[in-house]
Amino acid sequence: MILPGSTVKVIDENSIYRGYVGCVQRIQGKKAAVLMDQDGTPWDKMITFRISDLREQTEGFQYYPQKPQKKKK
Repeated sequence: MILPGSTVKVIDENSIYRGYVGCVQRIQGKKAAVLMDQDGTPWDKMITFRISDLREQTEGFQYYPQKPQKKKK
């Protein structure tokens, strides 16, 4: 589930941003504003994408890593 703060990767085959990773800033309707400011880009830019063109990235680089789950006894 993509929510604000999620790290996402652009998967749209026709987009010049395909493969870029960013952080979701806000969601409105079926679109999400993604901030691209990763080390691989020489700029900070907010771009709007359709949510269907994004995939949540749960492994590797994370803007806001999830806290480890406590083990239940």
